[in-house]
Amino acid sequence: MKSGFIGVIGRANAGKSTLVNVLVGEKVAIVSPKPQTTRNSIMGVLTKDEYQLVFVDTPGIYKSGHYLTDLMLKATDDAAKDVDFILFVHDGHGGLSEEDIALIKKYADGKIPMALAYTKIDIMPKERIADDVKKLYESGITCDVLPVSARKYTNVRKLEKYLAEKMPEGGKAIEEDIVSDKSEKFMVAEIMREKILLKFDEEVPHGIAIVMNVFKRRENGTYEVNLDIVCEKANHKAILIGKQGKAIKEVSSFARQDMEKFLGAKVFLTTYVRVEEDWRNRPGLVKDMFSV
Repeated sequence: MKSGFIGVIGRANAGKSTLVNVLVGEKVAIVSPKPQTTRNSIMGVLTKDEYQLVFVDTPGIYKSGHYLTDLMLKATDDAAKDVDFILFVHDGHGGLSEEDIALIKKYADGKIPMALAYTKIDIMPKERIADDVKKLYESGITCDVLPVSARKYTNVRKLEKYLAEKMPEGGKAIEEDIVSDKSEKFMVAEIMREKILLKFDEEVPHGIAIVMNVFKRRENGTYEVNLDIVCEKANHKAILIGKQGKAIKEVSSFARQDMEKFLGAKVFLTTYVRVEEDWRNRPGLVKDMFSV
């Protein structure tokens, strides 16, 4: 059989996590319209009789602004060195700038073979695909370009088969029943963060983190989850809590429903909101936020 690791790389909001989730057939990474939604490299594993594809979904490439972003960029660059193949995901709907071309070249010119997944073709003029592909080739980028829409499932299976053909011969790298390298505790914290990003949109910036205080399965099979929602400013805390606690109750209810679906059991969820000013620039606090 064929088996290998695929680094999924691209700008923030290019659709990397959505594409990985669709390819794997399970939700292994949270999704929202905000940049920096993915903060850790997360593995998603697709195992078939003939091949195993291990996708390494990386944080979106984003202009460095603080210690947290530096860590995210390092995680992306590290992933690009330790895989068998790179799948660079480009948001076709967002256009193709000279900056995009330079970034694609950075990874295409490396030692690891690469292809470009040109995403979101369901919400853009079809004729622009050919124009952008031509622009890429005229810029010296000769890797294969595969137009795809994860939302509409267009060309997803073609992309899967293409990637399988590019993998080296070898046995399974990951046990067959595993779809992600992340723990239940990590995923539950990510579900909470996803619901906050989706509910509050532009009201609360990206400076939200989840600190898990208690994650415990009781003898009767239910889960006790106690967590802190950490924000950077007092006014963000007020927004998250809402009038008479309405906002935090609502977002916690949505999160609990998804947690129960993910865990397959009832969840007793307790949430608190606290302020840690400028935590994204404080290495000790960043480490705590990534310890779930």
